[in-house]
Amino acid sequence: MNILKKIIYFFLKIQEKQLSIRLDKHLKISSANKTSKTILSSNVTVTLNSETEKNKELVLNTVSKIVSEVKNNPYMLLEYIKTHNTKVIKLANADKILAFIGEDEGLVCEMKGLEALYINILTDNGISFKSKPMFILREGEIEPYYMLHQFYKWYAMYRGLPGFDYKSQKLFRRYLNAPDTKGLENLTLDEMTGLKEAIDRDNEAIDFTVNYAKLIDGSKNVLDKIKTEGGANV
Repeated sequence: MNILKKIIYFFLKIQEKQLSIRLDKHLKISSANKTSKTILSSNVTVTLNSETEKNKELVLNTVSKIVSEVKNNPYMLLEYIKTHNTKVIKLANADKILAFIGEDEGLVCEMKGLEALYINILTDNGISFKSKPMFILREGEIEPYYMLHQFYKWYAMYRGLPGFDYKSQKLFRRYLNAPDTKGLENLTLDEMTGLKEAIDRDNEAIDFTVNYAKLIDGSKNVLDKIKTEGGANV
């Protein structure tokens, strides 16, 4: 069972058992982000996400156009990112530096606390316990499909799709390679919803990258390239 199915399973489990016990049958709780809202009552779940779906379509179409225009040149994609006020930083041993806090090369979303302080100091962004989203990579040649996957996520974040906030991304990193889902049942509705959104955004980026690769390179398998050890460099 993959992680997305596990999330859905626990989402339903929480709805059916824990919430029904804790809440009065007439009480409603809601979980909302910028573009979606999930409402749970004792026996029904309603998700209002038309704006999220509209923005997903916008991201897909726009990224397709950008990537086509630059022929998936990773350096031109990085220049595009720079012009939209996201810092692009090259660090020696970036993969090891990021692995220390459980991150991969490429898009590093906003952070808080000691992790933010760590990143800010190493990237010369001052002393602060909150960091802005940035791209962090090693020097050297960039693997195009890995970059495409990261670029898609960045553009989704730039366009305001949910799932890129600090808490959701932290949960996503925690459970991405976890051997089991221990602890998921203790997440709040907001946390569970945010985690699912983060998973959705990553899956959308993977789907786009794989489909693009198939279009360009036939049946070439790029999953290993974009998901192995944060392999931004060849």
